[in-house]
Amino acid sequence: MKRVNPTACLIVGIALAAAVLAGCSRAESQTAMTNQAVVAPPLTNAAMNQFQKLPAAELKQKLTPMQFEVTQHAGTEPAFRNEFWDSHRPGIYVDIVSGEPLFSSLDKFDSGCGWPSFSRPLTSKEVVEHTDNSHGMERTEVRSSVADSHLGHVFNDGPGPTGLRYCINSASLRFVPVAEMEQAGYGAYLEPFIKAGLYKPKDTSGVGASKR
Repeated sequence: MKRVNPTACLIVGIALAAAVLAGCSRAESQTAMTNQAVVAPPLTNAAMNQFQKLPAAELKQKLTPMQFEVTQHAGTEPAFRNEFWDSHRPGIYVDIVSGEPLFSSLDKFDSGCGWPSFSRPLTSKEVVEHTDNSHGMERTEVRSSVADSHLGHVFNDGPGPTGLRYCINSASLRFVPVAEMEQAGYGAYLEPFIKAGLYKPKDTSGVGASKR
């Protein structure tokens, strides 16, 4: 009977253990790569799910004094001396505080009041109405639903089909031009602009591309 060499057995054992460890390491690396791919965040319209209100200290740094006074203390900016009262550019208006989409240029009209006027909000869930008895009169205040920003007031002297006039402070709004809406995360609101001929989607199908 041949004798077993203990040294040779030890060497073989070490080699087998090294091979097993290497295999485990490769498997763990592949698993980590797979998990990383699974949890990658989506890119399309991701910003639309991130509307939120910042703390007051951060808002004071982000907003101008007029924007802060209007949105946080229900102030009113001067008529005819504000950013959007006579703007006619196509796009949407979002809450200056949170970025929540509020109004469309397609619903904007010149009411002669000196503030931006809209016949309706983008959707009813994006604005909240409250009774306002300040300044010795009863009005209906309009606030944003997410950040609770003061926007302005709504009146029953607007054009058809709603008969409403949303009189809104420019200081409460940020304008997103139609050409920048998709990149900014507001692509879901482009369809009316496409139907109106104000926006042409990019052709990503490759149809009509030159052949080489």
